[in-house]
Amino acid sequence: MALVTGHLGWIVAIVAIAAAVWALSLRRLLAARMELVARACHELRGPLTVARLGIELLGRDAALPVDALQAIDLELASAGLALEDLSAAPTGRRGPWRPRPVDVTALLGTSFEAFRPVARACGVELDLRWQGEPAVVDADRLRLAQATRNLIANAIEHGHGRVEVRGHAGEDGVEIEVADGGQGLPAPVADLAARRRAGRGRRGRGLAIAAEVAERHGGRLVAASDESGSRVSLSLPVPRG
Repeated sequence: MALVTGHLGWIVAIVAIAAAVWALSLRRLLAARMELVARACHELRGPLTVARLGIELLGRDAALPVDALQAIDLELASAGLALEDLSAAPTGRRGPWRPRPVDVTALLGTSFEAFRPVARACGVELDLRWQGEPAVVDADRLRLAQATRNLIANAIEHGHGRVEVRGHAGEDGVEIEVADGGQGLPAPVADLAARRRAGRGRRGRGLAIAAEVAERHGGRLVAASDESGSRVSLSLPVPRG
């Protein structure tokens, strides 16, 4: 009888441990999926706000240039991508990635144009500079737009005075840098991207998205701060041959 009781005790303990492990795995799975939903909502809210401000500008300026209309189109396309991500989130995945040759110079210019009404509304001076020849990379155009728009949006919201968007193409790849006069990030980019959703905030989530986009394209996202302000840099490789 004692032997049977001992076996039953072990069985109960094993079942309890298995149940605890299963519950922990379920919580982690649900947390991961909720983070995907939160990221999609984050990416949906931003483009719609930018597009709305652009449309308001269109209403005041009948001679709105073509590049401004292209910027609004990019933001609405980004909102559509966010809806794809939102639809895929319950399965634990994001929407599809569509890599193809992308003119980074043109894309950065369109992203910059999209945020000019936002910068104006926030009282921020926005400046764009590109050095070197126009650059083409193998990338998902809308995913790359997600990354650039998050970096620009963060700088406008959290920086001070002037935001500079700089692009550079060289032999080693393409670098996109967004600099502002703020105090810098509250933690390294890797730490912000790795934090659980409750500790990220809107800025941390945007950086996490940008970091993921950079990584998926074989690049990286880094940040630095000094007495002149904060800089966040996204590096991408260029096709060989």
